[in-house]
Amino acid sequence: MSPSRSSRARLVRLFNRLAGRWLHFRATTPQSPDTLVENSDRPLVYVLPVCDFADRVALTRFCAIHRLPSPTGETTLADGTRLSSTTALFDGARYRRHHGHVDYSAALDTMIAAQQRSGEDVMLMPVTLFWGRAPQRDRGHPRYPLLHRLAAGVRRLSAVVMRARALEVRFGEPLSLAALVERGDAEAGFARVRATRFLRRYFQRVRLQAIGPDLSPRRVLVQRVLRQRAVSEAISADAEERGHSREQSHHRAERYAEEIAAAMSAPVMRLLYRLLGQLWNRLYDGVEVHDSDAIEELAGTHELVYVPCHRSHIDYLLLSWVLYRQGLMPPHIAAGRNLDMPLIGRLLRGAGAFFMRRSFRDNRLYATVFNEYLHQLLSRGHPVEYFIEGGRSRTGRMLAPRPGMLSMTLRSHARAPTQPMAFVPVYIGYEKVLESRAYIRELRTGHKRRESPLGLLRALRHLRQPFGRVQVSFGEPLEVGAWLDREVSGWRDAPNDSNADWLRRAVPGLGFELAARINQAAALTPVSMVALVLLATSHRTIEVELLAHQLESLDALQRHYPGAQRLRLPQGDAAQWIERSLTLGLVSRVEHPLGDLITVDSEHAALLTWYRNNALHLFALHALVAFAFRNNRRLDFATLEALLSPLWPALREELYIDDGGTPFERQLHGVLNALQAAGLLIEHQHQWQRPADELEARERLYLLGRIIQPTLERGFILLSTLLRYADGGISRASLVEQSGLLAERLTRLQGLNAPEFFDRRLFTGLLDTLARDGWLEERDGGLHVDPHLPETLGTTRRLFDPALRHRLSELTARLPRREPNRPL
Repeated sequence: MSPSRSSRARLVRLFNRLAGRWLHFRATTPQSPDTLVENSDRPLVYVLPVCDFADRVALTRFCAIHRLPSPTGETTLADGTRLSSTTALFDGARYRRHHGHVDYSAALDTMIAAQQRSGEDVMLMPVTLFWGRAPQRDRGHPRYPLLHRLAAGVRRLSAVVMRARALEVRFGEPLSLAALVERGDAEAGFARVRATRFLRRYFQRVRLQAIGPDLSPRRVLVQRVLRQRAVSEAISADAEERGHSREQSHHRAERYAEEIAAAMSAPVMRLLYRLLGQLWNRLYDGVEVHDSDAIEELAGTHELVYVPCHRSHIDYLLLSWVLYRQGLMPPHIAAGRNLDMPLIGRLLRGAGAFFMRRSFRDNRLYATVFNEYLHQLLSRGHPVEYFIEGGRSRTGRMLAPRPGMLSMTLRSHARAPTQPMAFVPVYIGYEKVLESRAYIRELRTGHKRRESPLGLLRALRHLRQPFGRVQVSFGEPLEVGAWLDREVSGWRDAPNDSNADWLRRAVPGLGFELAARINQAAALTPVSMVALVLLATSHRTIEVELLAHQLESLDALQRHYPGAQRLRLPQGDAAQWIERSLTLGLVSRVEHPLGDLITVDSEHAALLTWYRNNALHLFALHALVAFAFRNNRRLDFATLEALLSPLWPALREELYIDDGGTPFERQLHGVLNALQAAGLLIEHQHQWQRPADELEARERLYLLGRIIQPTLERGFILLSTLLRYADGGISRASLVEQSGLLAERLTRLQGLNAPEFFDRRLFTGLLDTLARDGWLEERDGGLHVDPHLPETLGTTRRLFDPALRHRLSELTARLPRREPNRPL
């Protein structure tokens, strides 16, 4: 061995000993590292995009730990040709100078030539090493190249030393070199170029998945936003409108940009990842992640916009932590300006938060700056996250999507439609939400407490309480271009401005589609199931045996005809679900000689409505069919369809249920078969009927129907109030207010503590649905109804039993009656 090789070997052994003490590996692979190369007798070569001394030593150490083939030494082919077991695809300096866009690889050329000479295939194992997953800074064109390269070397050395314990090693699927070459042109030169491009794009995609595109310094991004033409025009218009100088308006725009812009920092993200991991371990029994594989595939090729449901302040922290743990780049997050608090706001900016005002419709300059900032993030490939509901849901159900951010995102995509963009719906389900008591207080009083550092500290008092598990489920991604081509004709040729007709047509449909896809990814929790049953009882008390049987029925219904395509059912059995709810302190057990009871007091009953509403959309059609048999012992299919078909579109839109375009008749057949399989209905002589001799089955059918009863009662109250006025005789605001008061009165008369029942937003949403379906129209400040609406309402009255109809009718008896020619 030559002296130089001997010295190098000693240096490698020394570095390996040091690495064993210092390096802490965290590997993410598409499968277990131990199975990546098993059952393969072909020569193996590890391929890195670029490879320096530290990368080689780290890879050697990792392979030794996981008992993988050693990356040191050489691989010998059948004809005696020797290939290095580890090779760098590209020269490091040239690769970085051209930002990875290199179409020639001397190393790959050598391997292809050797493979063609020997005729023996070679397996290529793509490997990428990230020292800390820190996004690189976009530093522009260097003025002094030599100093630039020296500084880059110093930064590389510091990364190896300072981030060694955050090293990640990523393996791809092994590739056949022969198959890779065959993908190219028949000529060898073109084949090599195509193979090189394939591997180059693979490494670029892995890099984008893990650390995203290069980050521009905050001041650079702010100045880039201010230089855009739209912002410059808005500055001029603002100066003219306010009578200020252009410099004053420019400074104002700059303040807006500074107020908005994030300052994402890799050290802050790593710090938060460790701190949040410890926090989740204290708060929760575990965080389960589902269906993330499709997102990992899209991450390197699409602009990603994450749109999770918003149930808690924990949501955005939890999702960023989950993505970081899955090996994906955390997104830039649109946060309310109210969270830009001392210290906390700065920390959130470092984690990628950019802040927005609740409303800026009347501030054209601010709106233009914000629009341009969002476009800069998306066009440069940064993942973005925002909540389409606007604020947190205090009721536990999906709120109506706000059009603002969706409209801005579509406008950004229309400016560069060739860059693929995808929305990623995310469902986050909590067994016990941190802010549950605050939500009930806000619903009862109608006042939202302003967030502050003191308020967040108050929430930390609950750290010692059990909060169960958290489910994070990724829904089916929506590719924007394909969806627009299918739903909005001519959008590619339409003008890209805020008043464009295609935007007004696209945004409502997009909002419903995303909300429905979030609900499609729902995870059913034991607490939600117990809440569905317990709140359906008259006095919020039920026998343990009946509760267990009803929980088994709910589980069977979802297994036979699920309410969502990607639904996750809880593990365990009914007894474990009941015990789980008791452990979380949401229900109580009352011991009794004749059998224990499960009950909930008035305060906790109001809390349980939040958890029931998490799962309401999953059982909406099952419960609607069950409710139809509350006042009807038997019904034929045609009559049942005629009763329910007018109600289903409104329920579907209110609860954001995606039926996939399946005809209602087919859905009804599926639910009836599921109810029959669960023993809740019987088909006899072409009619469906309640079980005649099984009292418990009839009681379980009654409890199932009670799940949807509050929603139907709200609709009955709203329509009864509307139809007692002449056309145009009541305004939208007055109708919502009167209906809310009547609903509140009904809960008081029933002795219930259910503030969610008379939430004004639910009545507003129902009116929006009726307007979209053509049942009513708002003109000249008044509401005008379709002539067939009274007849339809009269038909659906058959669903309600006489006592319930009388109670609801008496409730509206004091209201002014309609004209004689328009009876109810």
